[in-house]
Formats: sequence, C-alpha cells, structure tokens
Amino acid sequence: MANQRIKILHEDNHLLVVAKPSGLLSQGDDTNHVSLLELVKEHIREKYNKPGNVFLGLVHRLDRPVSGVMVLARTSKAAGRLSAQFRDNTVRKTYLAVVKGCPYEQSGELVHFMGQRGDRDRKTPIEDYQFEGAKEARLEWEVVSAGTDKSVLRVRPITGRRHQIRAQLAQIGLPILGDQKYGDVEPLANRSIALHAWRLELDHPVGGARMEFSTPPPRHDPWPQGLG
Repeated sequence: MANQRIKILHEDNHLLVVAKPSGLLSQGDDTNHVSLLELVKEHIREKYNKPGNVFLGLVHRLDRPVSGVMVLARTSKAAGRLSAQFRDNTVRKTYLAVVKGCPYEQSGELVHFMGQRGDRDRKTPIEDYQFEGAKEARLEWEVVSAGTDKSVLRVRPITGRRHQIRAQLAQIGLPILGDQKYGDVEPLANRSIALHAWRLELDHPVGGARMEFSTPPPRHDPWPQGLG
C-alpha cells in the first residue's frame, strides 16, 4: 500500500486536497481493495511520524472509475464545516467528460429526476418526470471540443445526486466513454470512465477564504492532449 503514492495538491492543518486516480476507491468497502482514504492516512503517518490511528474526514466521494480533485478534512471541526458546504451546494465543482457522440448545441442545462438509491444493477433510476422518492438533478454543460464520434464537455453539477453526471448525460444520448453501467459498450483500462473532477472551489473551513484547486485529466486515451 505504501508503494502507491497519491498526488497532494494542498495540505495545511485543517484540510488536505489530493488528485484521485481512476480505479481507486474513495473509501474502503467489502472488496477489501485499497482505498484513497487509507493511502492518504499512510502519507500523514509517515510525514508526521504519527503512530496509531490518524483522523481524516471523508466529506465527499468520487466514484471508483472517476479521477480528479478530492478534499479531505484533517480535523473534526473542519469535517463538519466542509460537509455543510457540500450539503448546502456552496462548493463549486467542475468536471471534464469525454462522451460518445456530438451534442446538437454548444451548451445547455439538464434537469431530470433521480432516485436516491441504486437499483439491482446499482444504477441510479432517472426520468424526465417526477416519480416517487425522486429528487431533482440539475447540471450545466458546455462543449470544449466536438468530433463526429466523441466530444469533450465541461460539466458543472448544480445538485449532488448519486451518479448524477453519468446518468444525466446518458439520458440525453451522450454516455461517458467507458461507462458500461450507463450506456457505453466498450470498457476503458483500469476500471476507468472518461469523467474527471477537474476543479473544486470552496471556503477554507478556518477563516473562510475562497480556495480553488484543479488537476489535469489523465494523459492517455481517450483524453485529448492539452486539457486542464
């Protein structure tokens, strides 16, 4: 586990911001595969020579096949304040996605309704209309580059629903490359999909200064060079 290093984008006494690689769990699950949370705790143990348990608060998650910026809290006070920002949608999140096909327009807003839990295939139910237990899912998108078979989109989710970007883009006929759960056919390497958490803006949990963090997408297919 210690041989796998995570890129640190920012570190202070209250928060730690990292670049999560695709294929890595955000938090451990019943597969017992290594997680980002474990790796970053190991980083803190080694850097600060801290024996025993290390506190690190997971205040949001990225799906396993997704790469990009993640923020973690180093104190319980910071965890509470950061979690409140995510809950209140004051964190501004911007993603890059490579999708199958080409949009008819250059930008737009999507509004759907999504279930709060996955179905038997672990897909989140999504419809164009309200249904029992559903919540509104809203995002904004714009084209970065377009081709006949694939396009790069910049996406900003306004709400924070489970699998929101993946499901909403698939719903309009633009599935994310590699995302077999939501409509693409061909898999990508390393359990990844072409969705990347490119930029994250939030208020520092102590002092409140607005901070912005970003990391470029992977430097391999299907990602074009020069993004981010």
